[in-house]
Amino acid sequence: EHEDTDLLLQPQLEGQDYGAAAADGTQCPSVSVSRNSPTKRDCLVVAVLCFGNLINFIDWFIVPGILLDIQKYFRLSDGETGLLQTVFTLCYMLAAPIFGYLGDRYNRKIILGAGIFFWSGVTLGSSFITESHYRIFVLSRGLVGIGSASYSTIAPTIIADLFEEGKRTTVLSIFYIFIPVGSGCGYILAAGVAESTGDWHWAFRVTPCMGGLALLLLILLVPHRIQRRTAAHRARSISGTIRREMPDEKPDVHRTAKTTWCQDVGSLVQNCSFVCSSLGLTAMAFVTGALGVWMPVFLYRAQVVQGIVPPCLQESCNSSNSLTFGGITIGAGILGIIAGAEAARRLRKINNKADPLICATSMFISALCLYIALMVAQTNILSTFIFIAFGELFLSVNWAVVTDILLYVVTPRRQSTAIALQILVSHLLGDAGSPYLIGIISNAVQARNVPSLQWSFRSMQYSFVTCAFVGVLGGAFFLLTSFYIEEDREEAQR
Repeated sequence: EHEDTDLLLQPQLEGQDYGAAAADGTQCPSVSVSRNSPTKRDCLVVAVLCFGNLINFIDWFIVPGILLDIQKYFRLSDGETGLLQTVFTLCYMLAAPIFGYLGDRYNRKIILGAGIFFWSGVTLGSSFITESHYRIFVLSRGLVGIGSASYSTIAPTIIADLFEEGKRTTVLSIFYIFIPVGSGCGYILAAGVAESTGDWHWAFRVTPCMGGLALLLLILLVPHRIQRRTAAHRARSISGTIRREMPDEKPDVHRTAKTTWCQDVGSLVQNCSFVCSSLGLTAMAFVTGALGVWMPVFLYRAQVVQGIVPPCLQESCNSSNSLTFGGITIGAGILGIIAGAEAARRLRKINNKADPLICATSMFISALCLYIALMVAQTNILSTFIFIAFGELFLSVNWAVVTDILLYVVTPRRQSTAIALQILVSHLLGDAGSPYLIGIISNAVQARNVPSLQWSFRSMQYSFVTCAFVGVLGGAFFLLTSFYIEEDREEAQR
């Protein structure tokens, strides 16, 4: 028997009713945790998770929003500046499998709450770091990445448990809209606070307050336990467990919970749709990571070369590009995710391979738009903004669709592990290295030429071309996913 006194260490077992709403919208019979209907309660849970996702990505993109100020404050080269986001992402991806393992076995609400508390506290502490302690600042960004991993790994699985496939794509789209919205708000908040206060440190003191509110809402509104399967899956799981036992023997619930992480990973790497879509997502992460960190700096250097703005010599650098890019990120992200979900909903009716084909097409178009934006940046800054907006729009089409692919080609019992593994791979080969790689290439180009404003711009332009080619590679991986998607989906349903 499990003890109720230690809820964090008590595994959430397949088939056990924890009093949350069933995925088919019926009230679970054993425990009633709310007087409201299950639909209203599920909507409250999703609202809290979306608010947490908003704060998560605001915190993620505070640094890129004031990157010029941070680079000047710590006297960093392009390579050292890119290292900030690389350390954040490396810690994020390395922590993700750990939280995936815990999320598949232990209480997810407690893990989410601990993650929010941790990353909010570290963010607040990093605002007091002085210019002589750059390494401590880098370490603080790594610790924030660990806290963020708990949220990104576990929150989507709760949504998957609350809604069946028809509604799940729509709800996931709403959840993932807060990725670009949070990212854009991160730029806007950081640049706005730095400009209004004259001190970029204050940008790191806003999100901890929001994190405290998210933690309070999580405690009050999210049920302590969310059941892990639909009613049909639960019935099959219970009956299968009972049949494996002796007639007069109770099901060995301890043994059911002890599936090893290595066995889960071994099964996932044999799933071709999961592997190929994860590599496509890796290409997306590479591009978005590089754009997210360096695009405001690139736009600033392009404007300096054109004589639109003067070089940054004053105490606080011009933050208009961060504000504009943040607005583009919000608008393009919302439109892209809504368009992707709607396109998937309509095209699935006529083509079972619609999801990966949508992702492949959007990646090819996005790569073309980004390449054009880079080529026209020195002569026409307005055209650059327009093509960047279209590039981000088509990148955002894929966010909810890729997650939905994972959720229907992977069995529910392995979904947290699958999301964690996908996070690990996509960040390890994607945005963990792309900001640093762009900075290193930029440094190398500058080192080969006479230092000047012109070569400062061109070095960033040449290094950014890498993103266009990686985008084409990502489209190819999604195209490959379409060859296996039907077979793997049927296997997961069985």
